[in-house]
Amino acid sequence: MYKVSVLSFLLIIIFSACNNPKPVAKFNFNEGGIFGTYYHVAYEHPEGTNLVVEINAELKRLDMSLSTYKTESILSKVNTNRAVELDDLFINVFNKSQEISKITNGAFDPTVAPLVNAWGFGFRKKELVTPELLSSIENYVGYTKVALRNGKIIKKDPRVMLDFSAIAKGYAVDVIGNLLVQNGCSNYMVEIGGEVVAHGVNKEGRTWRIGINEPNDNEPMVPSQLQAIVSLENKALATSGNYRNFYIENGKKFAHTINPKTGYPVEHSLLSATVLADN
Repeated sequence: MYKVSVLSFLLIIIFSACNNPKPVAKFNFNEGGIFGTYYHVAYEHPEGTNLVVEINAELKRLDMSLSTYKTESILSKVNTNRAVELDDLFINVFNKSQEISKITNGAFDPTVAPLVNAWGFGFRKKELVTPELLSSIENYVGYTKVALRNGKIIKKDPRVMLDFSAIAKGYAVDVIGNLLVQNGCSNYMVEIGGEVVAHGVNKEGRTWRIGINEPNDNEPMVPSQLQAIVSLENKALATSGNYRNFYIENGKKFAHTINPKTGYPVEHSLLSATVLADN
């Protein structure tokens, strides 16, 4: 299951049932930082083994493949036109990104990286963005300007750059979920920055329950009440929101999402979105 998030994530709270708990086994719980956010993994291993070393190793492998911030990641080397051998993680994400780009007619586009860089994180460079600049960048933005052939990325223009931020966390929870399955775990939950996959039952022997915060664009950093609690039985959940990262200009609100077709931030009233899928 691939989850695509084109907005910044909502806060996720993991719930356990509290009525007459009946523990079924010892669960391990691992957490830490990755992709500029945090991960939480809970799982029952048939022998009680803690897989934190294996989980962190796989997360590091993902980071060194898909990170836009690590200069020696495979993605960074591709973006700077350096010689690099692509791994299975990069190839899988690239192929899935291209597939989604075609389905959405370019609304989702991994070559949006130059536009993201032009605006700057949190729009800190927006005063420098001009129609002329965006027009020039359009020449090397577009998923049809890049391809994978014989294990290598082929660009129509060397300035083409990729950004997998919208899909990397969702893909990562699948990878970690598969790692747990390979180690004999049938009951587990993986969450990375608001992307969740859950299988089997929690430590009380009940279906996993995930709480989703109510979006609040008036006071985005103030803890909010829960919007909903979702039961996940062998399913995945992607949450995403605009209410933590936006700016207002001339009375108009601009979301942090960049439209690859116009080069400008998306302008709409949508605060958040949630996608539920089978796993």
